[in-house]
Amino acid sequence: MYLAKEVKEEIFAKHGKGANDTGSAEGQIALFTHRINHLTEHLKKNRKDYNTERSLVKLVGKRRALLDYLTKKDILRYRAIVKELGLRK
Repeated sequence: MYLAKEVKEEIFAKHGKGANDTGSAEGQIALFTHRINHLTEHLKKNRKDYNTERSLVKLVGKRRALLDYLTKKDILRYRAIVKELGLRK
């Protein structure tokens, strides 16, 4: 999946420290969440696409690792991004 530069900048501007701040954990988590949502919709229509399913599982693992990092580093940032993205019920 190819994401337009404008979409990435918008995600990083909203969740990171700025449009060019691609390294912050919050920005990366938001980008992974966007991609995970896109792949989930694709898999609802194409349930036998196992390569996409594998990519989705890898992305979820990467996001989980970043969330675990934020939990250890700064619990307030973790809670803020989880609430902002609606990751937990």
